[in-house]
Amino acid sequence: MRRKSKWLLILIAAIIIIQFIQPARNKNGQVLQTDITKKFTVPANVKSLLEAACYDCHSNNTHYPWYAIIQPGGWWLAKHIQDGKEEINFSDFGSYSHRRLINKLKSIENSISDGTMPLSSYILLHKDARLTNDQKKLIIEWASKLKDSLTIAN
Repeated sequence: MRRKSKWLLILIAAIIIIQFIQPARNKNGQVLQTDITKKFTVPANVKSLLEAACYDCHSNNTHYPWYAIIQPGGWWLAKHIQDGKEEINFSDFGSYSHRRLINKLKSIENSISDGTMPLSSYILLHKDARLTNDQKKLIIEWASKLKDSLTIAN
């Protein structure tokens, strides 16, 4: 019994200690000049959908849920955000090369149409990120039109 109690105390102590190791927050509170909405026309209805379903992981301004301060959940969230921003960052979208812009817009179309974005784990906890078929179509059509206009401009 003593051995189990000792291990239980060690486990509890470890859980308490890791709570003090918080990941950096992805929140600068600014809309940069390179933000997609500053460089390109994004209709208000599309912008609101992107903000609800995409921006937490794909921009420099994440709205953190209450459980983000509990480790190891906060670390898991930080990794998702880091990976998401490496794939596409709407805050830096306007700084991408012409070729990369077109590829990212294709990626948006494909990710939305095949249902890989938003992540199922994200929509499980964020009801406003659940896109209807009409909302998906709206984003896909916007991305396609922007991609076509950039292709023609080149």
